[in-house]
Amino acid sequence: MAVDTPPTDTRLGRLVRAPMHEARVCWSFTWGDLSATVLPATTFAIAAWNSTGLPAHSLPTVVAKCLVYFWLYIYTFNLSNQLIGVDEDRINKPHRPLVTGLITPTGARRRLLLVTAAFVIVGALFGVLLWTCLWVAAWTLHNHLGWARTAWGKNAAMVAGTIAQLAAAWQIVTPLTGTAWTWILTIAVPLGVLVSLQDLRDLAGDAAIGRRTAGMVMGEKNSRRFFSVAFALYPVVTYLALYRYAPMTAQCVGAIAGILSLAIAYRVVRLDDRRSDNTTYMVYTYWYCITLASAVFAVG
Repeated sequence: MAVDTPPTDTRLGRLVRAPMHEARVCWSFTWGDLSATVLPATTFAIAAWNSTGLPAHSLPTVVAKCLVYFWLYIYTFNLSNQLIGVDEDRINKPHRPLVTGLITPTGARRRLLLVTAAFVIVGALFGVLLWTCLWVAAWTLHNHLGWARTAWGKNAAMVAGTIAQLAAAWQIVTPLTGTAWTWILTIAVPLGVLVSLQDLRDLAGDAAIGRRTAGMVMGEKNSRRFFSVAFALYPVVTYLALYRYAPMTAQCVGAIAGILSLAIAYRVVRLDDRRSDNTTYMVYTYWYCITLASAVFAVG
């Protein structure tokens, strides 16, 4: 007597696999940038919370809001950025999902529309719609209107994006203050130049598609010298603007960030292969996180 074999693609199976697949897609687009977005922005929101005297039981809500908002922040950007960068990624980052075929460009475009809509809705609900719209405008200009192909356009978009990130992080918790703006502008404006450090990893792909990043414009050796000097001097800027009158704990955490900044200054000229450049960029993201962590102790 024949036994019926259950179908391999049941409705229940599809219902289980679909969210798992979406989680995998989301992770594949975002994991490499969490230390430059979700972690530091959430840390700055904790600094804002610490400045208000809110009860301890309100902190998990702040963190949860930030995890949702800033995951959408980076997911929208990376969907958009990788959609227009497939040819470059085949050279520089062949592990990315559009290159490996995890999803199709059509699927990425559909997700971009849905995730951007979700991001705008969440931004409105959290009271940071202005900064949400600024970020969407910044990545639209950067990715789809050609700003990423020029050094000035790329850097201007990143300044706007950093302001949008940090202002939203603070405003999710409490209204922006003069102290908050001092931190935001001291970090965001120089970062518009310093963030170009990441382009040293991608010179081959940038040359292949005709992108004119800072490294391409100045030449690799000159750009490395420039970043070395800039990261060596930046701890002086942060001390004068942020730490000179801050509590000792904030100064000590800031000193750790300063040591990392000096390490970047050394690495960028002494360790110049692609693997080292990628590690140097990761040190940069840790420096960014620790700098913002110092705000928890400076503004409380």
